[in-house]
Amino acid sequence: MSTPTKPVKSSGRPVRTLAILAGAFVLLIAAVFIQGATAVRLGLDLRGGTSVTLQPRLGTGETGKVTSEAIDQAVSIIRQRVNSLGVAESEVTSQGSGTNRQIVISVPGDSGRRVVELVGQTAELRFRQVLAESAGVPSAAATTAATPPAGVSADLNALYASLDCSLAENRQGTGSDNAADIILACSRDGASKYILAGAEVLGRQVSKATAAVDTTTGGNWFVSLTFNGEGTKAFGDQTARVVSLTAPQNQVAIVLDGLVVSAPRINEAIRGGSAQITGNFSQVEAQDLANVLKYGSLPLAFDRGEVQQISPTLGADQLNAGLLAGALGLGLVLLYSLLYYRGLGFVTFGSLAIAGGLMYLLILLLGEWIGFTLTLAGIAGVIVSIGITADSFIVYFERIRDEIREGRSLRSAVESGWVRARRTIIVADSVSIIAAALLYFLAVGGVRGFAFTLGLTTLIDLIVIFAFTKPMLTVVAKLPFFANGHPLSGLSAKSSGVDRSIPNVPTTEVEA
Repeated sequence: MSTPTKPVKSSGRPVRTLAILAGAFVLLIAAVFIQGATAVRLGLDLRGGTSVTLQPRLGTGETGKVTSEAIDQAVSIIRQRVNSLGVAESEVTSQGSGTNRQIVISVPGDSGRRVVELVGQTAELRFRQVLAESAGVPSAAATTAATPPAGVSADLNALYASLDCSLAENRQGTGSDNAADIILACSRDGASKYILAGAEVLGRQVSKATAAVDTTTGGNWFVSLTFNGEGTKAFGDQTARVVSLTAPQNQVAIVLDGLVVSAPRINEAIRGGSAQITGNFSQVEAQDLANVLKYGSLPLAFDRGEVQQISPTLGADQLNAGLLAGALGLGLVLLYSLLYYRGLGFVTFGSLAIAGGLMYLLILLLGEWIGFTLTLAGIAGVIVSIGITADSFIVYFERIRDEIREGRSLRSAVESGWVRARRTIIVADSVSIIAAALLYFLAVGGVRGFAFTLGLTTLIDLIVIFAFTKPMLTVVAKLPFFANGHPLSGLSAKSSGVDRSIPNVPTTEVEA
């Protein structure tokens, strides 16, 4: 004989919850059209992309040899720069052995050239006092009449006069230079050329770099720098020393990889530990510069090999095989639900359809927002998540049957079963999310794509079970087909395991 149970009150307003979910769907669809995200971005293994080989070398004025430790450090810095652009499933590896090792960068899609330009920069930042400045083209008069600035040899002054910054080969930068040397440098656009004193502030003394826009000057982008303690003192001393000098020696040039980005005049000593790099940057240029400075300069200079387009490493056959495996897995889950849960199986079908729709829309939007690309490993994460989602349905459905066996009506069983099932569902999904997060932050390459999609689909499972499955069951529990235990409802006495030989004792219930 069953025992009386505690009163159960219907929770929430299911129709309102379903309406909110429908509204969220409409907003996501609108965002997709606004962003123009009409196709899923495929990863390197499915779509192909761009590849470049970097040959390491010592910078100008450096002695010794290229070490394995320096190459490993360069790989780590380049990988951080690539990751700062989003989840792009790019590959940064070293090949070869000993001092003949090379760095290979492979980036999916057609936008790989921008990434290659970004990660290939040495990003060696120097703050140098300007000793001389003139137009970027050679001047015969300067060669014969100009007096070299103090500390500048006649030979270096002659080279400066003949330097033609309008030539592209003279605006490639030095890649690396000796910080203590007096050097010649061109501006990025070739309009000006400079003689620059030894560097007094170095890039390693920058602790933070961020891109920002100056709304007071028509929206010009710049890079804001914050120095560490050593850099704050060095920059303060440098600006205090040059502020009283005559032009152009009261200017401090900001030099990146041997090219002058800007050379502002110093009007007062700057001891606040911050500076700005301006130079008519676009938004992308400012963000890229901030990214390369954020993770420090590369320990080596590089000769860039030929940039090549690479074909997919897996191809259409493997993609079709992965999609077929996912479709078969989904089909088997739906077939099992329909055979075992019958009418309730259609709730499973609707829940999986909602989850699939949310996943598709988010993948489209994430491709635009953070550069997310879908790889075969990511598809595997989606397939695994089908089982996680099915587990949530099974836990809840079986909990409802347990409540019916205890003598509750269906409407009451839906509510009391939810109270008992949701904790199990939350705990199970939390374990999957924690595992996905650990994989994402500790792994590299394709494993991160698997972890990302696994975590995303598990979060979607929680949203669907709370915002669709539970409210939908509350609604269908009011339908006579389910409430009266029709044999095809999946909630009949036989399906629920109710023993008709034992009479039920009425339960005390409060139903909505």
